[in-house]
Amino acid sequence: MRKLFPIDKKTFEVDKVSKKTKYMIIGLYPLSLIIFGLFMDPINNIIIGIKQIIIEPDLLITDYIGVGGLGAAFVNSGLITLIFLFILYRLDIELYGTAIAALFTITGFGFFGKNLFNVWFVVMGVFLYSIVQKESFSRYIYIALFGTALAPLVSELLFNSGQPLYIKVPIAITIGLITGFILPPLSTFLIRVHDGFSLYNVGLTAGLIGTVFISFFRSLGMVPQQRMIWTTGNNLILAIFLFFIFITMIFLGFIFNNKSFNGAKNIMAYPGRIVTDFVLIQGFFPTLINMGISGIISILYILLVKGDINGPTMAGIFTIVGFSAFGKHLKNILPIFLGVYLGSFISIRPINDPYLLLAALFGTTLAPIAGEFGWHFGALAGFLHSSLVINLSILHGGVNLYNNGFSGGLVAAFLVPIIQAFRKEDN
Repeated sequence: MRKLFPIDKKTFEVDKVSKKTKYMIIGLYPLSLIIFGLFMDPINNIIIGIKQIIIEPDLLITDYIGVGGLGAAFVNSGLITLIFLFILYRLDIELYGTAIAALFTITGFGFFGKNLFNVWFVVMGVFLYSIVQKESFSRYIYIALFGTALAPLVSELLFNSGQPLYIKVPIAITIGLITGFILPPLSTFLIRVHDGFSLYNVGLTAGLIGTVFISFFRSLGMVPQQRMIWTTGNNLILAIFLFFIFITMIFLGFIFNNKSFNGAKNIMAYPGRIVTDFVLIQGFFPTLINMGISGIISILYILLVKGDINGPTMAGIFTIVGFSAFGKHLKNILPIFLGVYLGSFISIRPINDPYLLLAALFGTTLAPIAGEFGWHFGALAGFLHSSLVINLSILHGGVNLYNNGFSGGLVAAFLVPIIQAFRKEDN
């Protein structure tokens, strides 16, 4: 039987970095976001901005920089990441690839839909599920973190439903808890749909849950309003800051990896299909190098197509960086970029359109297809994704922040069986 990824006998002996060291290094990055945010705006403006971020609807596409300002968006992202990092620490979770991917996804969406208020109802729902199952919450903590993709559902019901306070508060809380409660069994089942070839498995799950709930609400006459808050004009300052962040990752990884890129090069030999944990199989510091490289490549793509660096695109960039500890690398994300770029030639939207920019960044959920079957199939996956993802948000009304994960799961479910059927290999 073919393995999901090549693995040697010493897989679980590679990562010798202490837990404390990993927490300290990962913690530097959300801390740097907070410091940067405090430099961008006065503290009073930041407090007002965070309040506005909390009470505004968070449906796709809501750029927190446009809602609360640069300072508030960065502080929101940094604080929410540090809080989840502390939760992982208290649960005694080792910072392997899955944890890093979840944390940096939280970091990214702290600019784009997740805030200090709306994430906790889904997390509590997952916690309740662990109690009912009589299992440790730590077993489901990653689903809880990724499941905050549906946090806008709570915000929409609480702040934008138009119902009296005594009605919408219990409804919002109940729906948030139910959403978290059903996430673990659904996400476990739905991984079979794409067979591990879409890295954002919870995105597919959240898309399905969001579609069911929004369809029900629409039948009651509750129709979510479309959102498009997209900021421009901050490319220079944000690019400089992000380049600095990712260069420090490469620098720290290189220095503490005996001043070498050993291991980081080996990462590119892995297809990236779930589950491929680079921290486990190559070590923390080679993985840190890979994360920095992926971040720089992502910024360069945005700049080359003359796109905007803002809250939503930073969400995409940080998500790529996080998943560069858990399946993504230079070799398997570039074909996805190429496929989305080619897709723009037949699209009515230009390549630097918000939806296509996000399709390229988040479309790297399909990186395992490129890694497993070759760059040309990766480009085909990106090409298909660029069309499908634009038309899916209408189903869930924008309450699923991982709309690209929803699309990616469907693309993989559609494309992979066809590729495998005509692929000449001995299985």
